[in-house]
Amino acid sequence: MKSPFVSLKSRQILLRKLLLSACALSLVACSTMDGTPNTPSLALSQGMSYGRPQISPSATAEPTSEPTMLPTAEPSAEPSAGSDMQPEPMATPTAAPTPTPTPDASGEGYARLYDNPFLNAQQAPFSTFSIDVDTAAYSNLRRFINAGQLPPPDAVRIEEMLNYFSYTYPEPAGEHPFALYTELTACPWKPENRLLKIGMKAKEMDMREAPANNLVFLIDVSGSMSWGQGLPLVKESLKLLIENMRPQDRVAIVVYAGAAGQVLPSTPGTQKDKIIAALDQLEAGGSTAGAAGIELAYRTAWQNLIPGGNNRVILATDGDFNVGVSSQTELQRLIEQKRNEGIFLTALGYGMGNYQDQTLETLANKGNGNYAYIDDLAEARKVLVEELGGTLYTVAKDVKL
Repeated sequence: MKSPFVSLKSRQILLRKLLLSACALSLVACSTMDGTPNTPSLALSQGMSYGRPQISPSATAEPTSEPTMLPTAEPSAEPSAGSDMQPEPMATPTAAPTPTPTPDASGEGYARLYDNPFLNAQQAPFSTFSIDVDTAAYSNLRRFINAGQLPPPDAVRIEEMLNYFSYTYPEPAGEHPFALYTELTACPWKPENRLLKIGMKAKEMDMREAPANNLVFLIDVSGSMSWGQGLPLVKESLKLLIENMRPQDRVAIVVYAGAAGQVLPSTPGTQKDKIIAALDQLEAGGSTAGAAGIELAYRTAWQNLIPGGNNRVILATDGDFNVGVSSQTELQRLIEQKRNEGIFLTALGYGMGNYQDQTLETLANKGNGNYAYIDDLAEARKVLVEELGGTLYTVAKDVKL
């Protein structure tokens, strides 16, 4: 029996259409939210397995919950507000804007994607996969699209493109922290088969009552982070998070380049000006001793541990660890050890050219955290303000369906 899935080779051919659709969805999503930010949520986003079993064509195709449709809109010829396309009747000679560097994926690292084999449901009725709450692939693909390029095929992780959007699932009731919602439909590329979407919705948290945060910003200040979408964007991103800190929250800043160092000891949220001043003084240069920085960040988090609180390292980097302990195995072992001590990891990716996606995805997965790629300040606001609860707090660990 043939597999209903698109092969990796075919995926490359179809990738352009997929990415153009993703770009359109990104633009529509920004304009169809009625101007109101998302409620901070602990929602465990929708994960999908590539190895979906076939269901008999006679199976009922009725959705098991009310279908949730992605937003659609007709393209508009009108330029958006603030766009560089706005007419200037009395244009005067000005200096040309600094162009955004063109992505060069030759030095970037992505884990190889493999299609799971097709399984006959009568012979293998059970399919188990872990829940993935990351969204990095979507904004990373957008980076390439905005530059007029196709990304590497292994950068296209379909489940993260689904995770990126908000869904109108009802909040779970009762004692359980999350609820499941499913939707069954005909498989678009093989209609005689069925495609099942599984959604998870966690209880939303009132951020005023959320556990106190003990955060350590671990910032890559190596030479590869020196350009505009590197360290400068990191600073502006983290300032958004700092502005939302409460008096009971604390943050420390650790940096690494050729060596690691603590720029700011753990400081309460009542001293926002002091924290921002420490951020502003950072400059980029040198090689990347990432493992030394991670060790110092975890040590700092442990020294200021809040029992029952949210103890977390927030790593901001392009993932290029080229000095010290840098093998995947050693990094995984380090992160797992600290996770078991109650300190989790969130990975925020920045930059291009030597961006190491596979490293950041691995670290976030092993650290019971999530992984997002920040390509502009709007994305930073989405991750660190509008979806702050889902970014910082974990309601369930090692979830498998």
